[in-house]
Amino acid sequence: MVRPLAVVVLLAVLAGAQQKPAVHAVAKPAAPAAVLPSEETVDAFMKQWLGYDPTLTWKVADIRPSKAAGLAEVTVVISNPQGTQASTLYVAPDGTHALIGEILPFGARPFDPTNEILKKGISGPSKGPADAPVLLVEFSDFECPHCKRAVPVLNQVLEAEPNVRFVSQNFPLPTHDWAAKAAAYADCVGRASNDAFWKFSESVFNAQTEITAANAEEKLTGLAEQSGVKGAEIAACAAKPETVTRVERSVALGKSIDVTATPTLFINGRKVVVGEVPVEVLKQLVEYAAKTAK
Repeated sequence: MVRPLAVVVLLAVLAGAQQKPAVHAVAKPAAPAAVLPSEETVDAFMKQWLGYDPTLTWKVADIRPSKAAGLAEVTVVISNPQGTQASTLYVAPDGTHALIGEILPFGARPFDPTNEILKKGISGPSKGPADAPVLLVEFSDFECPHCKRAVPVLNQVLEAEPNVRFVSQNFPLPTHDWAAKAAAYADCVGRASNDAFWKFSESVFNAQTEITAANAEEKLTGLAEQSGVKGAEIAACAAKPETVTRVERSVALGKSIDVTATPTLFINGRKVVVGEVPVEVLKQLVEYAAKTAK
């Protein structure tokens, strides 16, 4: 995850005439159905906005109906020499206007629905008591340098706030060439030994710059062995279709709650991008979540 690219400042307004409200009660009109743009249209749109800069490239990652009724949600991964950034566009039903930004959950307890989804869907290794008042869930990518830098930050939070349950979920990014393989290894290590997973995770991040797509299997097998499990068995497990499916389900879980970049943390359902929030603020968020937990 990198900070948004400065060139991607797309300001737009949704079309639609403003009507004077009636005095008497009227039935609420149904929201228009989302009209999904084609990948070709999105690509042409990006060329118009960013084609002037030869250092920028992009890939249309996803096009789907948004949770906000009537809008199409388009995710584009933009790359430059400094890194990559997933940007999300919300396209109006008229197909001629778009918004860029984030749609926030709303209500008296806006984070509860996401937290319930996480409680039902998480499958990764965990630390802390199962009945802790605060559930921390991190979606991470072993090839992501920002995820590596987030490890000591999260460790500080966990040391200061021990009465939480912390769960690690795989979210390998499609732009990384060995992240999916590392996720499969991590899934197998975690199922073999919860304790070994945390050793394996730390060792992979420490060796991140040494691992390539060409040597990933050899390196990961060795790191698994050093973590206290049998490397050959983990390698065989990682190659199984059911392991790939488990990783895909973790990614799908993240996408269902609007994870588009790594590392993304949820504090009782509240989405936080680690690295953009100081560690002291993270601690405050955890403390507040504990106080307000039902």
